[in-house]
Amino acid sequence: MSSKTRPASPSKTRVKIVLRVLLIVSILLSLILPALGLNSNRASAASLPVNKKVIVGYWHNFDNGSGFIKLRDVSPKFDVINISFAEPTAGVTGGTIGFTPYKYTEAEFKADVAYLQSQGKKVIISIGGANGQVQLVSAQARTNFVNSMKNIISTYGFDGLDIDFEGHSLYLNSGDSDFRNPTTPVITNLISAVRELHNSFGDSFMLTMAPETFFVQLGYSFYGGTCLSCDTRAGAYLPVIHGLRDILDWLQVQQYNSGPITALDDKYYTMGAADFHVAMIDMLLTGFPVGKNANNVFPALRPDQVVMGLPANANAGGGFTTVAEVQKALNYLMKGTSFGGQYTMRSTPQPGLRGLMTWSINWDQFNNFEFSNNHRTYLDSYGSGTPDTQAPSVPASLRSSNVTSSGVKLDWNASTDNVGVTGYEVYQGNTKIATVTGTSHTVTGLTANTAYSFTVKARDAAGNVSAAGPALTVTTAGSGGGPDTTAPSAPGNVQVTAKSSNSVSLSWTASADNVGVTGYTVSYGSTSVNASGTSAVITGLTPSTAYTFTVKAKDAAGNVSAGTTVQTTTDAQAGGAAPWAAGVSYKLNDEVTYNGKSYLCRQPHTSLSGWEPANVPALWKLK
Repeated sequence: MSSKTRPASPSKTRVKIVLRVLLIVSILLSLILPALGLNSNRASAASLPVNKKVIVGYWHNFDNGSGFIKLRDVSPKFDVINISFAEPTAGVTGGTIGFTPYKYTEAEFKADVAYLQSQGKKVIISIGGANGQVQLVSAQARTNFVNSMKNIISTYGFDGLDIDFEGHSLYLNSGDSDFRNPTTPVITNLISAVRELHNSFGDSFMLTMAPETFFVQLGYSFYGGTCLSCDTRAGAYLPVIHGLRDILDWLQVQQYNSGPITALDDKYYTMGAADFHVAMIDMLLTGFPVGKNANNVFPALRPDQVVMGLPANANAGGGFTTVAEVQKALNYLMKGTSFGGQYTMRSTPQPGLRGLMTWSINWDQFNNFEFSNNHRTYLDSYGSGTPDTQAPSVPASLRSSNVTSSGVKLDWNASTDNVGVTGYEVYQGNTKIATVTGTSHTVTGLTANTAYSFTVKARDAAGNVSAAGPALTVTTAGSGGGPDTTAPSAPGNVQVTAKSSNSVSLSWTASADNVGVTGYTVSYGSTSVNASGTSAVITGLTPSTAYTFTVKAKDAAGNVSAGTTVQTTTDAQAGGAAPWAAGVSYKLNDEVTYNGKSYLCRQPHTSLSGWEPANVPALWKLK
């Protein structure tokens, strides 16, 4: 090649002119629309299809030897570009976050963000990194965090937020033992702050997290709030992940710069090999007992919520894994193709695994795009599949309980979906007041002696939302009125849904009450069992014995309805399969009954409402 520059051809010159015009138009739009109170990027944002395999890369807002890249020059192989990093400007505990583009004017940077978005890419702002520690220790710090992040996201039109807290940003106070109900301020303030940001920008606003293995998988062996003489940061991301899992697009644990980690087979695995990546991902797909406490199980994430995090080359981080080793791990995780490794997957093959993340885009370019080119080809071989356009079923049997002068507890039956329900939207009138993953929600801040109308919709990972179920009208209790003396109506349609030699499963339709039903009592002989919803599993029964079950409803004032009865006889053979129930830890090949049919467990898991055997063929095989 000559050192002289050859003159551009006429066709190339025309292309360059078009690109320059597009850049100028993009810059003008980024200046004009905010002045009019509009935001072109956020207004048109839409979530990535859940069945799309993604490659996520971190773009440096600095130069650490890998070289600087303009956003518009990022490899098109990347689907999501994480801008790294927004960092604290008022100290570790101040909460205020700042961001200034490196080697850019603000207008140029906004134009490049818009350019990538015009190509269907997502551009996300990442907070933290190794040097950007953030501790939301107070309510004021939380407020500063929310306000400053709203400003950054709105200014640049980012599509979402990536939480890359490292170092000492997250930790657990002594005695903070339940990841489902954390009490440490840096944890609880972060959860509420991120949820406020998501609610502010809407459902298309993306949320991802990039913790180190120390903060996630190490929680299987040690949990910082409960273990003696161990680091209080161990597993500290778990309550954040769990508290935000209903709005979490994906978790991309950094499977590099890691010490050896104990996997579900209680063996150590070290980074840089396929076994390590399979073992770490399998923990997220299977779930695990936190601190090895069988009563404190972190539930599995959906496959589309799991992304494998890797360094782009040996310069980018410790534990670089060759392309061949990464793809051996992916073949096992997604196809079940064994490579003869030491670790055996507990979960079944998961073709829905979301994709790969790398630190970093800059180091990938430095390494001649080895990561993005090779893995893009591999992931594209799966194709995008058929888009999921089917909405979940309508949530049924919306009911109220614990009605007070200022609040009410709502419960409903789980919806079903062709792929999987990810959460529920709760509406008060026409206003969405909450998004939850379970089948209950407690509404607060209501006015005494006032009628309210509530509805619930179900949504799936692809963003499909069901129609609303029938509206439920609830009248709050008076602040000083007379006593409630009206009993609920009798439960309807009491029926046996499953039985064995020592158990019977019952269901019924919800009762109505002038204030609100708080629960049900199932009686048989001299024994009674309380139930909060419209079903119950009665255990400890005698084989080949006839039983009469009577179901009554009760309200907060102690009024009890008339009873509705059903009769049945337990099966003759003792030791048969038990009825399926939520909250049970099932092992491979465990047998259960559900709706009169027998099922075998395909993979170990702890059951949740909505994961009934007939609804989740990935977990249960019809016998």
